Amino acid sequence: MKYYFEKTLNCSFEEAVKRVTEELKKEGFGVLTEINIHEKLKEKLGVDFRKYRILGACNPAFAYKALQEEDKIGTMLPCNVIVQQISENQTEIAAVDPMASMQSVENEKLAGVANEVQQKLKHVIHNV
Repeated sequence: MKYYFEKTLNCSFEEAVKRVTEELKKEGFGVLTEINIHEKLKEKLGVDFRKYRILGACNPAFAYKALQEEDKIGTMLPCNVIVQQISENQTEIAAVDPMASMQSVENEKLAGVANEVQQKLKHVIHNV
């Protein structure tokens, strides 16, 4: 099973980050964390890596439902969405597929929540 959904955009890196963040909001997600991999790798290893950002997205209502069904599910939250520069005017976005993540959790009650989150993240990627 593929563990992510992706799409390539013909826009700048910063424009892609903006568009993804806006689409996440439309689906009820907020960005809790933002990790700038380009900067961190430069700082920690002295390497020059492409523009690459990890957005930790969370839909509070679904997070709450999942936590009620499985108290350790927080180890898999938030849902990560990446934005990475392919070229100057081409950027790829990708989001984790929560159904793939949930396969490792032996709790059937989570399937419905994971399916709903999956659909919302697919909408985000499609609509960007």
